[in-house]
Amino acid sequence: MGASINWVGLLTIIRREMTRLLRVPIQAFVAPWISALLFIFIFGYVVGGRISQIGGHSYLEFVLPGIVMLNVVNAAFLQSSSQVYFARFMRYVEETLVSPLSYVEMISGVLVTVVFRSVVTALGILVIAALFGASSVAGVGEFVFWVVGVAIVFGLLGNLVGLWANNFEQLTILNVFFITPLSFVGGVFNTIDMLPSWLQWMAWANPFFYFINGLRHSMIGFTEAPELLGIGVTIGLGAVMFVIVWRLYAIGYGLRE
Repeated sequence: MGASINWVGLLTIIRREMTRLLRVPIQAFVAPWISALLFIFIFGYVVGGRISQIGGHSYLEFVLPGIVMLNVVNAAFLQSSSQVYFARFMRYVEETLVSPLSYVEMISGVLVTVVFRSVVTALGILVIAALFGASSVAGVGEFVFWVVGVAIVFGLLGNLVGLWANNFEQLTILNVFFITPLSFVGGVFNTIDMLPSWLQWMAWANPFFYFINGLRHSMIGFTEAPELLGIGVTIGLGAVMFVIVWRLYAIGYGLRE
């Protein structure tokens, strides 16, 4: 007989983390919305007013998907890493470990909150962009895939970092030295053709390029890479990250001291 899902335990984890998230709405939602508003106004509205169209779209419409993706990535990573780290730091992770929950259920409890925060963040930015006349979604299903799929990938990555980190500085290292730099050179503000030829190969090797390109295609129909390639990269990264995180839970890495 296959193992059944412990819905009571899973929903308890989700309710606990959702309650914790909603206690800090300014940090969780308002801050990224304000940041996105500044990006939209400065780079899209002010600077974009001096730039000709890209792929038949205004510069603001072109950069908006990248701005959305930047905030989705940050929301997912910060939510997951802080959630797991504080569970260890405050030692209430021990209560979860002795409960009748599988490792898949523990990980899923984290990811549900991650996806919720990422989706709300993305929708809020679309509302803000609508004030500038630049909010459009060409394919709703595709848009949902990219927001949820990327949120899961970075929710799992944040989970891994939350298990590894022993202090607040370690908690932010990956975000500062990896996520932020790669996301900014992943095609937020430019196409591949705008890069020097000797740098274009870096875009194809950058997973953020596929995330941003995919979301851009779902919003305005503009793409620079095969959609199936980007979908494959996203699903592949998610699967690999899930196996790694599950294995770390199984051996008690960072959980049992």
